[in-house]
Parts: sequence; structure tokens; C-alpha cells
Amino acid sequence: MPKEAAYQVITDELMLDGNPRLNLASFVTTWMEPECDKLMMASINKNYVDMDEYPVTTELQNRCVNMIANLFNAPIGSGEAAVGVGTVGSSEAIMLAGLAFKRKWQQKMKSQGKPYDKPNIVTGANVQVCWEKFARYFEVELKEVKLKEGYYVMDPVKAVEMVDENTICVAAILGSTLTGEFENVKLLNELLTKKNTETGWDTPIHVDAASGGFIAPFVYPQLEWDFRLPLVKSINVSGHKYGLVYAGIGWVVWRSKEDLPDDLVFHINYLGSDQPTFTLNFSKGSSQILAQYYQLIRLGFEGYKSIMENCIGNALILKEGIEKTGRFEVVSKDVGVPLVAFALKDSTKYTVFQISDALRKFGWIVPAYTMPADAEHIAVLRVVVREDFSCSLADRLISHIQEVLKELDSLPSRIMKDSHVVAVAKEVVEENRDGEAAKMGERKIQEKVTKQWRHYVKTKKTGVC
Repeated sequence: MPKEAAYQVITDELMLDGNPRLNLASFVTTWMEPECDKLMMASINKNYVDMDEYPVTTELQNRCVNMIANLFNAPIGSGEAAVGVGTVGSSEAIMLAGLAFKRKWQQKMKSQGKPYDKPNIVTGANVQVCWEKFARYFEVELKEVKLKEGYYVMDPVKAVEMVDENTICVAAILGSTLTGEFENVKLLNELLTKKNTETGWDTPIHVDAASGGFIAPFVYPQLEWDFRLPLVKSINVSGHKYGLVYAGIGWVVWRSKEDLPDDLVFHINYLGSDQPTFTLNFSKGSSQILAQYYQLIRLGFEGYKSIMENCIGNALILKEGIEKTGRFEVVSKDVGVPLVAFALKDSTKYTVFQISDALRKFGWIVPAYTMPADAEHIAVLRVVVREDFSCSLADRLISHIQEVLKELDSLPSRIMKDSHVVAVAKEVVEENRDGEAAKMGERKIQEKVTKQWRHYVKTKKTGVC
């Protein structure tokens, strides 16, 4: 077909997509300055892996690694370069960090003449799915600390209790996907140091700072969670979240060269000197790397600090507005990633899943989901406050939530509807007591139940992003 027709066909279909600015499910950046958009378009045809052809792009990536490592207080000596790499996102970054821990542990166990075929990793049940992928893809047992009502992050005490000789690392989350809360990495470091001393082990810590890595250094500089803690050996962060870059860029940095086994690193000399490379992907675009460098030099420390403080301020405004409705309990914390997670105080009449569905008619994409084990009975809505979520949008969302509540209040109670279904079912059974007629009545009941559960599950899958 003609190029104009192809363009129009795709444009027409994309009209049915949601509005990215109103997608409050995602942490991923949905707006950047026009100047950065131009830079990205100008480099969209550059393959980052071609370091010989694009040496400046490689240099800009290395500068980003150095800046991020310094932001995380890496112990870098004068004239030394930080150890790290740009990735497609935090998922790849976590795979690389996990592989480094696994290889280091295997080497240690081999040198001691001990079995090295059953590695495990300790995390909270609130970890993002990429940790489950790492465990399954690279054959590492995932030992999860279960959650409980009112405490939706990993308990450091329980985590350290689960550590054994085969634990390659304990993964702490700086900014839980579920509630935005920061886990207590400092306490974890203290407890794990004590256990290592008692057992002779050297179990390290990895910090998954995908969401919180570009927040804590600017807003909570006194919070000790990074390389200031001796057992923290690697940290990942998503540039495409609060690093303020469009989707497709993450970073992982190591404490020192000793924490990244050299046999995992491939060495090339395209630039006339040794250039280590450690990635799972080969070809990838250069645009996101240049965009990250743009943001770092454009905003600087004070610029990022201002944006993050503004996001937190807007999250507090949203939280106050939601609390004023009197219908919700906020489960997220004030210290953490700027988001608001909230549950219905009374779910007998309608659920958070129905509220999520109803908000769609206004264009809002607000996810509803249940908590992981052992807090599955808690269902919440979550709004992520990004740079482009203004105070006026927060006010508008609050007013729309109030409209939805008013509309749902006017509907028949779920209890009444459920009671009616049960009554009808009993009537069917009573009327069809004999043979095939009875079976037919049971089948009708089962079909109704199945239909209702399918609708519930389909709605529930609009989950965490």
C-alpha cells in the first residue's frame, strides 16, 4: 500500500490506545522536553553495540555510569572509573547482578570443595516479577519472606533467618512496586553482618532501586541504603522511571571490580584500549542513553531534587483528597516513591476493581490488585505520581473518584445481588429434583458461577505495571 495509507491505518488503530499521561499504573516516564526528543530522533539509527563506529556514545554511557555510581556513594578512588553498564531496563540489570552473585558464590563453593548446584536468593514477596524470572531462567531457588496485613515490605529479621550457606545474596527493594515503601536496608546490613560473623559466611546484599534510586539521593540524602553500607555490592536503577527518560533504559553499578567476576565480562579493543562489556542484549538503540545523559547534565542535582520534591508534594495532595472522602484507607507511606496506594474501608457493596473499571470512562488508568502472600485478602488501588502529573490533575482525579463512588453507591448492594443468586439457585434445585432435570439445574448454577469468576479474574488482571 502507499506509505500515506500505511501511516493512516496504523495511526487510526493507535487512537484506541490509552493516553500515556493518564496511565497512572506505570512508573515509566511519559514526557520529556522537545530538545531531548530531537536528540533521540537524531540518534535513533545508531546501534549502541557498534562502539568502534560510535565511540562518543560509548563515552557518554560511561559518564552516566560514573555519575550514577557517585550518586550512590560508590567508593571510587581518584582517577578511577565506576564499574557498571547501561541496560534495556532494570530487568536486564537485575539479571546481570544476579549472575554476578551466582558466579561469585559458585567460585567460592568450588574453592572450598563444597556442592554448588543449589543456589538460592532471599527476597520479600513484594518483589517485581523480574526477580522470579531471574530465579527461573538461571536456576536459583527464590526464598520469599511473606507479607502481612499492615506490613507490605520484606522484614529484615525474617529475611536474615532464611539465609543459609547457599544464599548468593539478599535482595532489598528501595521503592516497593506495591506501596512505594523503602525497605530497611541499613537494618538488613547490620543483621546480616552479625550473621556472617557468627557463621563465617559472606552473604552480600543487592539493592533493587528501580523506582527509588533517583528519589532517595535527592529527597532523603541521610537515608543509608547504598554503597555506604559495606554489604551492598550492587545496585540497579531504572533510568526510564524517575531517571526521567522514556522506556528502554536501566543501569546497574557494582561496588568495585572485585564484585563483578571477570569471566562474565567480554573485553573488546575497538577504541584502542580495553573496553569491558557485560550485557544480555547485543544490538540496542543509542537514543535512551543520550536522553539519560541529557537529563543528568540538563537538570543536575538541584533540578532532580526540585522535580522529586514536587512529585512528593503532589502525592501528598492526592493522599489528602482521597482520605477526605472517608471511604479509603491509605496503605502507602509518606517516605518512599511518590505514589498513593489505598484500599476500601468497606468492600461489601463494591470493590476496588469496580472503581478501577469505572474510572476508565474518564480516561484514567488506575490499577487495582491484590497483595502477595500472605496478604492476598487486601485489594488496593494505586496511583503513581510522575513528573507530568500536576496538582490540577490530582484535583481532577479526586473529583472523578468522588463521582465514581456516588455512582456505585446508587447501585444495588453486592450482598443483595449475591443473596438473590443464591435464592434463584435454590429454587432451580427445588424445582428440578428428579434425574436429568436436577443435573440441568446444577449445570445452570455452575455456568452462572463460572461466568462471574471469569469476569472477576479478567478485571483483576489489570494489575501492577
